[in-house]
Amino acid sequence: MSVTATVPRRRRRIGIAAGATLLVLAVSGCSGLGRTAVGPVTYKTEREAVLQVNSPSVRGCHRIAPAGAREVENGTLVDVILYRTRDCTGGGTTYVPTTFSDVTAPGSGPWRSYSFVH
Repeated sequence: MSVTATVPRRRRRIGIAAGATLLVLAVSGCSGLGRTAVGPVTYKTEREAVLQVNSPSVRGCHRIAPAGAREVENGTLVDVILYRTRDCTGGGTTYVPTTFSDVTAPGSGPWRSYSFVH
């Protein structure tokens, strides 16, 4: 009688191990695809318009409205670097950690793009 009780347990263990292995492979295989910075990036333009981008991609350079932004709030789970140029280049950048915000200094010009630290 002990032989029949061991066979279902062994099958169950093998099934659980196989399922866990497949889950790990599926998650690791898809982890690099379409990664987003979960949460919003909210900014206010020089004309007082408030714009929000929800869960943008963590890759690449993100342009801000043509007028630029004077205030940026990083509500994502990833840190942001703000740039005064449209192509995320040049000096005079500002680092904005997750859940923080930044306001431009008077006369310093607006932010025109941002990228994520990943």
